[in-house]
Amino acid sequence: MIIMARRVFFSFHYQRDIWRINQIRNLHEIVGCAAAGFQDASLWEEAKKKGDAEIKKMIDGALERTTVTVVFIGAKTAGRKFINYEIEKSIARGNGLVGIQIHHLKDKDGNTDTPGDTPALLTKHGVPVYRYVDGDKLAARIEEAAKKAGK
Repeated sequence: MIIMARRVFFSFHYQRDIWRINQIRNLHEIVGCAAAGFQDASLWEEAKKKGDAEIKKMIDGALERTTVTVVFIGAKTAGRKFINYEIEKSIARGNGLVGIQIHHLKDKDGNTDTPGDTPALLTKHGVPVYRYVDGDKLAARIEEAAKKAGK
C-alpha cells in the first residue's frame, strides 16, 4: 500500500529517534506522503532560542493541512516537552491518530533502545498503538486512522 495524497504529521523525539524515523520516511510506501512533522534541526534550535511560543507556532504550522498524526514511540517519547501539545492539537483538528513503537529499530550506531511508555493522552483517547513492522503495515495503519477520523 502506498500513501499518495495524505499529509501526515510525524511526532517523535528528534535527538533520540531521528535515525530511526529517517529509515521509515524514506520507504517507498511513505515517500508520496508529506511528512509534515519534519523540520530541519537548525529551525528547531532557532525556535528553542525564541521560547515555547515559537515552538508551538512551528508545530501549529506543521500540522496545517494534515489528516493524520503518527506518534512514533521510542524510549523517551512520552517525556518530550511538546508531545501532549502535538497530540492535543491533532485531536482538536480532527486528525486521525496512531501510535507506532520504534524502539526496536537500530540507531546510527546499530543499537536498539528500550521500550518507552505510551504517551498518556494516546491511552486516554483510546488511540491504537502498534509495533513498527514495515512500510506496508505503517501505510495501512495511517489509512485506518484517517478513515476512523472520517478523513
